[in-house]
Amino acid sequence: MTDGIPRAAGSGSSPASRADLLRAWAHEAGFDRVGVAEVRWSDHGGPFRDWLARGDQAGMAWLERRVELRLDPSRLFEGCRSVVCVALHYWPLEGSSDPEGDLWPWVARYARGEDYHQVMGRQLDHLAERVREAFPGANCRWYVDTGPVLERELAQRAGLGRIGKNTNLLHRWGSWFLLGELFLDLELEPDEALADMCGTCTRCLEACPTGALPEPYRLDSRRCISYWTIEHRGPLPSEVRASIGDWVFGCDICQEVCPWNGLPGRDGVTAHRHPELELAGERRAVDLAGLLALDGADHQRMFRATAMHRAKPVGLRRNAAVAMGNRGNERYVAPLVGALEDEDPTVRGHAAWALGRIGGGAARAGLRTALRREVAPAVRAELLAALDRPPESSAAGEDPGAVAGVSAPSFG
Repeated sequence: MTDGIPRAAGSGSSPASRADLLRAWAHEAGFDRVGVAEVRWSDHGGPFRDWLARGDQAGMAWLERRVELRLDPSRLFEGCRSVVCVALHYWPLEGSSDPEGDLWPWVARYARGEDYHQVMGRQLDHLAERVREAFPGANCRWYVDTGPVLERELAQRAGLGRIGKNTNLLHRWGSWFLLGELFLDLELEPDEALADMCGTCTRCLEACPTGALPEPYRLDSRRCISYWTIEHRGPLPSEVRASIGDWVFGCDICQEVCPWNGLPGRDGVTAHRHPELELAGERRAVDLAGLLALDGADHQRMFRATAMHRAKPVGLRRNAAVAMGNRGNERYVAPLVGALEDEDPTVRGHAAWALGRIGGGAARAGLRTALRREVAPAVRAELLAALDRPPESSAAGEDPGAVAGVSAPSFG
């Protein structure tokens, strides 16, 4: 041990050689790209505080906690001085293509397979154990979108990409990748950051159907489809529902229109092999009606090991009902009428809203029957509003993407 830094025999004694060693181990653990950054005070403290002060975090109150720790990750533990940032590409995947049907094309690509927290957590845990074995006494801690760290800034400084105008991290291989971090008390030689990748392009700002990107490099979560379909609990505000369009969990629009996200084999985009991140098993057969009908036990069996579990069973059923209403197709009337008997009032209320948008005799009959038995005041209000609402002009439409002022091609 020299200068308080533990060494591993044969691993080299310089920060550069240690960094090379950990990069190699991270690749062996299964990560696609690896970078190293120094742990120091954030370069984005002012903008982050401004973002919070505007309320752009919406209902995600945890982002307001431990701000000083987020801005100064050296305080994570005593002696923390370096971070190994890792990236795992979730799309495009070798041998797979975007799914068909009325559900899965409208689930964010990262959430279709196994929960990335678990996948990357296993890999980072393996990497951490390897570090501890090779460097006795070394202290390290890993995160996968779970700790009080500004991971995109760290990854940017580690050379894994550049924060784009859509606030995602961009790389010449695109932005379809997930981030994780391993913090250490070892001194490692950092990588160089990349240059700006957006230039004058504003495609993401123009394509966002809800205006959640009001200016470059700013995300207003109060307008973000991903926030409303994943993080928000309880009823969706009436003014938000139509703007969600077809999306059931998350949203990929601002990534789909990014020029860096070309097709596999074109424009330098590489397909990666991560079968655990692919949509597989009985989940692939689930459609919107099936999702709307899932009870708690079915949800646990099907989604507990996926990122979609974060929206909870009620949230997914709520989102399914809203998507059906926005599609405006009469084939959804029967499952929505069935959802008027759901045990949760949020689901019943959103099913009523959706039936009001679709309209027609069968929808109105189901609403009137439900009104006679409904006792929850909020749901009764939804039923009455739905009965008073004229059908939307899109109600008989054949194009499930043509809602909220967004054409189907914008959804990919």
